[in-house]
Formats: sequence, structure tokens, C-alpha cells
Amino acid sequence: MPQLNPEPWFLILTFSWVIFLTFIPPKVLAHYAFNEPNIQNSGKSKKENWNWPWQ
Repeated sequence: MPQLNPEPWFLILTFSWVIFLTFIPPKVLAHYAFNEPNIQNSGKSKKENWNWPWQ
């Protein structure tokens, strides 16, 4: 049963993970995030009451 011989498949698995871990993450991390968080003022924000017309 040749499928139980791990020698060729383990080498393919190892090389594929090495390629995956070295080339893919820098390409993914190089993309620009469009929704970067904004720094808001640390001052107290003005809260307004809601005017409900049915009350």
C-alpha cells in the first residue's frame, strides 16, 4: 500500500507549509485597511435628550 509511505507526502506537506508561512502573510499584511480607527477627543461629549413626539 503506497499511500501509507509518508516519505513523499511529508516532504510535500512541509514545503507547502514553509511556502505558506513565508510568502502569504506579508502579502496579506501589505493591504491597506480602509477603516482605521480615529482617535477621538478625551473631553466630555455633549449628550442631548431625545424628543419623543408620542410621549
